[in-house]
Amino acid sequence: MRIRVLVYTSMAWLMSVLLPVSAQTNYSLQKALQVAKSNNPILKTQFFNVSIAETNIITAKLRSNPILNNQSLQLMKSSYFPANTVWSDGKNRQVWWQLTKQFQLPAQRKYKIDYAKLNVSLSQKEYNETERSLFQDVANKWLDVWTFKKQLEILQIAKNNADSLVKINKLRLKNQVITQTDLSRTELLSNQYGLQLKTAEQNYNNEIVNLKFLIGVQDNLNIDTEDTFNYAFSNNIDSLLQQALMNRSDLLALKLTIDVSNSNIKLQKSLAWPLPELGAIYNPQNTIPYAGFFGTIQIPLFSRNQGEIKKSNLIKQQAEQDLLTTQKQIQSEIATAYNLYQTQKSNLVTYKDIIKQSEDILNSVKYSYLRGGTTMIDFLEAQRSWLDTQQQYFESLQLYRQSYIKLLYASGLINKLAQ
Repeated sequence: MRIRVLVYTSMAWLMSVLLPVSAQTNYSLQKALQVAKSNNPILKTQFFNVSIAETNIITAKLRSNPILNNQSLQLMKSSYFPANTVWSDGKNRQVWWQLTKQFQLPAQRKYKIDYAKLNVSLSQKEYNETERSLFQDVANKWLDVWTFKKQLEILQIAKNNADSLVKINKLRLKNQVITQTDLSRTELLSNQYGLQLKTAEQNYNNEIVNLKFLIGVQDNLNIDTEDTFNYAFSNNIDSLLQQALMNRSDLLALKLTIDVSNSNIKLQKSLAWPLPELGAIYNPQNTIPYAGFFGTIQIPLFSRNQGEIKKSNLIKQQAEQDLLTTQKQIQSEIATAYNLYQTQKSNLVTYKDIIKQSEDILNSVKYSYLRGGTTMIDFLEAQRSWLDTQQQYFESLQLYRQSYIKLLYASGLINKLAQ
């Protein structure tokens, strides 16, 4: 019995230790984008636009309903009634039954369907552009969380070093190796780090909440701080520009807008032709049956859909101009993003040498201070210099990764990263 209780107790303890860990999902940048692609609530809302556009295809394929018309004329004066008849007798009534249908020209129906189908494709491209913009927001928010987490780690290291030094200096003060002022300065530095640590922790928790919304998850998440951002893309600016001109969703949407405009021009021109309405008539007059044919059509003397035809041509010209403008804009975006990326990449290499130098200086000053070879002020200055250098290094790393994300966004490759 004791063995069984011990086993159950051990299992319960093991589950209590492991479950919180397993609930923490580790997110690299790519995984964050992939999860956002499936779960983001904004994308879920926007995707309905594609389904809504698809319903227009159904509408375009529908044919007009037949029209049933009835006219009944009743003889009102009984003096005109035929002999031996009453008011309700069929000989005193004329009835008109007319069944007609408006007939759409084959070209009109075809152009309506083609136009609707192209609009579905356009809605899909516009949805892809919404994805591209959202992925940039997710990537930048992921980077914000990464930055605050790195700040937490740096401040925690600095706080631990200060706390350790406080303990050492308390012993040294007890042994009358240092003064009370030196201990107070060490404690002040530890308290300052403690306050900074609380602020950084709150900022980190706030950004986690924002990232969870963009990703579309409720569970706890953790940022993969080991993500090295080694997502392959060409280091040649001309190659990046060609990729952007071929793959960027906003440019593809504009090209498709021109196709939609061409289809709309054909549709509006076809609608200049009037639609005939044809049918049959059954007309019993005083019980004598008559049958005939019905046909009507507008005479296009004044209205020939001129306004919509002109509008469709202007929309096409606008789309063509927008395409040229966007192509030039992409060239500018690629150039600036690429140059910024190269600059930040170069700065990062320089900071790696500086950060190693600051660590060596801190270790040297700390070693000298603990052996009485230098003053407390020198040590505190070395500690602050080390922290400043660490923060500057990670700010440089953040700027490098921001330029990386900007280049992925400008080239349109960020959509492929989320696949």
